[in-house]
Amino acid sequence: MKMKIGFAILLLVAFLAVTGADAARIKDIAEIGGVRDNQLIGYGLVVGLAGTGDDVKNGFTKETLANLLSRQGLSTKDKTLKADNVAAAMVTANLPPFARIGTRIDVSVSSIGDAKSLQGGTLLMTPLRGADGEIYAVAQGPLTLGGFSAGGAGGSVTKNHTSVGFIANGAFVERELKHELDRSRTFTLNLHTPDFTTAKHLTEVVARSNPYVDARQVDSRTVALKLKPAFSGTMIDLIPQIESLDIPVDSTAVVVMNEKTGTVVMGENVRISTVAIAHGNLSIQIKEEQKVSQPLPFAPTPPAGSAPVTADKSGTIVAPGGQTVVTTDRTVGVGEEQKQLMVVPQGVTIQDVVKALNAIGVTPRDLVTILQTIKAAGALQADLRLI
Repeated sequence: MKMKIGFAILLLVAFLAVTGADAARIKDIAEIGGVRDNQLIGYGLVVGLAGTGDDVKNGFTKETLANLLSRQGLSTKDKTLKADNVAAAMVTANLPPFARIGTRIDVSVSSIGDAKSLQGGTLLMTPLRGADGEIYAVAQGPLTLGGFSAGGAGGSVTKNHTSVGFIANGAFVERELKHELDRSRTFTLNLHTPDFTTAKHLTEVVARSNPYVDARQVDSRTVALKLKPAFSGTMIDLIPQIESLDIPVDSTAVVVMNEKTGTVVMGENVRISTVAIAHGNLSIQIKEEQKVSQPLPFAPTPPAGSAPVTADKSGTIVAPGGQTVVTTDRTVGVGEEQKQLMVVPQGVTIQDVVKALNAIGVTPRDLVTILQTIKAAGALQADLRLI
């Protein structure tokens, strides 16, 4: 079992670790400054629900439905609206860069009332606005859920989350965002993960690859590029050439841990100094067992008005005459797993670190506690991050 756990940890680390000598394309580790998605949001109604919509007490749902019907020429004055087939929802989407009018984008629909489920619902026409308040897209269509909900008076069954839906290609872009890349002579490359060494490599590789480009490292994330006057092409011609360049990628030593699941991911650059580790577990088990004590045949019955069943100081049940009693048998056990103090030598590679920790029978969940303790002792040469 310990060998399986150790192999699983080693395989996970080997698969996810980022090596300092690896090379990557610029387009995979950086993005052009200003060229990004823009978030959109809107408020709409989901209709066609089978009685799983908002409660009639939700005033904003009824008011929205009344306004919608009024715009369709229907008067709802002095009429009672039942909204259990309707749900109010927030609609969100991302507007990609260079999206043109008529481009379809995906939308997410989330209930904001007390609707039990959006299953089978259809989102009515909903304008989506940007941070500037302008409408950039309009969404409408049937929802797709990643789960279901069914049941009756006796109970119900729900799988996954049924108050959030998704509409693939559910919105049309109605307004474009302007980008002036073609007219600009300068732009920046922003690393996804800031690192001074990687930014330096990016600057050097771009400068060597194109004599018509001035590259300057601004900080650990940003590299500024400027076209020289002798360059007769456009920015659109230059960007694909730069994005396809390979550069060495460096990274800091990081250990990422999830205390809830016991997941630990370590990069290749993680090192530990020589340290002695002892990790033992103390377990306490309390077992209770109910026993029924029956009187012997022909035992005299307790006389009327006799004292109830009691226990003496030793815990022995005392009952007057022949009487059925229930006793509780408690067993308390304490056990401590024996662990020897082991010296873990300074690791040269991450494989050495994992091998040394696995040698003392460390499970992934134990590894979280041990690494925190090693870091507190100053022996872990890496950044420790908890998620």
